[in-house]
Order: sequence, then C-alpha cells, then structure tokens
Amino acid sequence: MLFYRDILKNIKKVLNREESIILSGARQTGKTSILIMLKEFLENKGQPCYYFNLENPDYLELLNKHPFNIFELIPDSKVKLNIFIDEIQYLDDPTNFLKLLFDEKRDKLKIIASGSSAFYIDKKFKDSLSGRKFLFEVYPLNFDEFLVFNNQKDLITKKGKKLTTYYKNKILEFWEKYLIYGAYPKVALEKDVEIKKIIIEELISSYVKKDVMDAGIKNQSKYFTLLKILASQSGQLVNVQELANTLDMTNKTIKEYLYIISKSYQATFIKPFYKNIRKELTKMPKVYFYDLGLRNFLLGNFEAIKNRENKGAYLENIVFREFLNQEGSFDKIKFWRTQDQKEIDFIVDNNAYEIKFDGKRVNIKKYQEFQEVYPQMELIFLSFDEVLEKFYGYKI
Repeated sequence: MLFYRDILKNIKKVLNREESIILSGARQTGKTSILIMLKEFLENKGQPCYYFNLENPDYLELLNKHPFNIFELIPDSKVKLNIFIDEIQYLDDPTNFLKLLFDEKRDKLKIIASGSSAFYIDKKFKDSLSGRKFLFEVYPLNFDEFLVFNNQKDLITKKGKKLTTYYKNKILEFWEKYLIYGAYPKVALEKDVEIKKIIIEELISSYVKKDVMDAGIKNQSKYFTLLKILASQSGQLVNVQELANTLDMTNKTIKEYLYIISKSYQATFIKPFYKNIRKELTKMPKVYFYDLGLRNFLLGNFEAIKNRENKGAYLENIVFREFLNQEGSFDKIKFWRTQDQKEIDFIVDNNAYEIKFDGKRVNIKKYQEFQEVYPQMELIFLSFDEVLEKFYGYKI
C-alpha cells in the first residue's frame, strides 16, 4: 500500500514542464514509492509512462553505453513519454545522461529520476544541469505523514481545535513514538517497538554501510565511531581538530567523512549567521541528525525525552527536524554565536529561536546583546510543550 507524501504536491507543479525532475535523499526514505505514485498519477491522466530501476544490471549496462539506448527499451511514440529512472546515481555519468536527453530529446521524453544519496548527485551532477532540472529532497516522514502511515488521519482534522482528553492522549502517544523511533517509512509502519529497533539497526548496518562502501571509505569502524560522537554532540559546534585528535585521524580525513555523512543524509551541519566578522562565528557549524530514531540508536538510548539527562540537545534536534520540514532546506536554518560564547539556537525567516525544555526557566538578560545588535528580529522562546502547536497546530 502506498501512502501520500506532502512533497508530491510540489513535484506535481512542475510535472508538465520540460525540465527533468530528480528526487534525492537517504536510502529508504520513500523515493521509489513517490516515483510509483507519480507514475500512477500521470497514467490516470492518460499519459504513457515507463519505469526502469538501474539496480537491474541489464538496464545499467545498456544505458551506460549511450543515453540514447533508452529508445531500445521503449516503443516508438508520437506523444511525449514519461520515463521514470530509479537509482540513477549508478550510471557512470548521470550528468551527461540527463543533459544529452534534455538537450536533444526533450520533445520526446520527460525524465523523472531518483538518486539514493546526495553524495553521488553532488559529485556527478555538475553545473551543466543548471536550468535543466528540478531537484527535490526527500526526508523521513513529518508528523502528519507519520499519522497517516499509522492510520490516524482523523487526528490531523483536530488541528487548531480544543481537544478532549482522549484525543490529547492519542496525539501525545504517537508524538512520543515519532520522537523516539524516528520517521523512516518502514519504521513508522511497524507497530512493535522492539522490531522498530531492529529495523533501525538494519538501516545502519545495511543502508548506511552501503553508502560508506560506495563512497570508498576504508576505515568503516572509525566512520561509525564518528557518527556516534556526532550523535552525542548534536546541537554543538563541530570542531574538526578535536575530532581528528579523538579518532587519531588527519583533519583531511575527518572533513571527508563529514562530507559523506552530510551528503548521505545521515546528519547535517548548519552554518552560523553573522554580520560582525570580528565578534561572531563565521565558519564552525553545528550538527543535527535528519532522523531522531537513527540518532537514538547511535546513542543506545530509546527513552522518552522527559527521562533524558540531556533534554536540551534532544529538543534542539527535534526542533531542527521540524524547521527542516517547514523550510525544505537546511541552508535556510542558521544559528548565532559570538566568540565569547553567547548563542541563539536558530535563526529562521528573520526570526530568532531559543530552545528551552522548560519555558519557565528563561533568563532574558542573557540575550540582551543579540537583541541590541539585531533589534529587527523577534526573539522567540520555544519549550517542549509548545513544539506540537508551533509546527502542527495541535493545542495540547
């Protein structure tokens, strides 16, 4: 059974344009399902569609020889055909494949493709595709999608309404599962929490490891150790030199590993917001994980947030994840920090957000300098109890 994803409404807006469409994201986030739903959508409108998965070695060998070999796999047609290509990163030169078909055959073909990791796409999809593609990033489920995957669509209708105790408890029950085990589709569909953990472990041992192998990482043990260190430091500054010293590796190797972690959608690194180069951080990023279940597995801790020692770091990663859902790109999410360690957790849409687990414990004087330097920005304090209403409209 296929479940609707919110990203479909944005993709459908450009389906009738001539540019290629590329879906990027971590393995197992649902890109193939989205391709199939788009294929069914177009077929229901009477448009001819053909699907090819490049994990099939026969297709891969044929298309690697020449992009125009695609015409050996499809019939002659007087109407434009929609060609769906899954796992396009396996091509030797996906950039040339897409560029050549767009430049010379866009009157005959519309390409809609997926790539399992931005690592491959970033390496192979050069600037030559500028103006020739729309790129959509597929993340783990947002909470509304999570509810749909759990057959709880009726809860979505309760947004903005006064909730009975029954509905409050039900929403909070699923919210807790969403925060603890994360939102990979296969994890969301599983009801048994122990099997959820096994599935998350499989994501690490198989799919993340596949990214590592395909990226040519030789010391896989240290790569996974680095992932665990980052999980324990989410919301903190990433100091390459410290990581290199801890793992007894060169700065260059650490930077390479961090690049692969980012481009494989395991974790990301948000940049500092600054105007005063002399006083404010300009380079060192902060790390957050795309999926909370993945982070919790790496930490070996699946407890509820209220039972955690480091509630603040957990809540920051939760809020980052929701800003990512809202903004669609981590590039739009920044933080502010001075050389003398004054800090604002997030700068988003010209608003400043400080994340506090308990909203009652706020010392406003700590943020006076920021407010003096950036008086045009509203400073918003966001507690754990306010996150559901802020991002989803549930008044708990």
